[in-house]
Amino acid sequence: IKTASVSTANAKRDEHLRSPDFFDAEKNKEITFVGKKVTSTGKNKFKVDGDLTLHGVTKPATFDIEYAGSTTHPFTGKPALGFTATTKLNRKDYGMVWNKALDKGGVMLGEEVTIQVNVEAGPAAAAK
Repeated sequence: IKTASVSTANAKRDEHLRSPDFFDAEKNKEITFVGKKVTSTGKNKFKVDGDLTLHGVTKPATFDIEYAGSTTHPFTGKPALGFTATTKLNRKDYGMVWNKALDKGGVMLGEEVTIQVNVEAGPAAAAK
């Protein structure tokens, strides 16, 4: 995932997320996940263990995957598969420690973050 592609429909928030306080998009161009092991956990459900690199830090992570189904892509006419991948992590484990104290106590951001990725997959392009 290109870190500069973050889009929350709020330009100021997006700019802050791209800054060194969070993704540091200038220095860390991508968020990557390298899967190492897939385990079936039920009908159309899986766990994928691997390494997640975020903000220049690599740590083990497990994504819960749900297969959403298949269809013929309306624009390409080729097969398409749908998946949702979800995991939770502590952002501080990845060096993202920025926060702001609130006037009435507490802080603006929690430490636990849920990552959800919606994936549409199709046939690989032919090698050139």
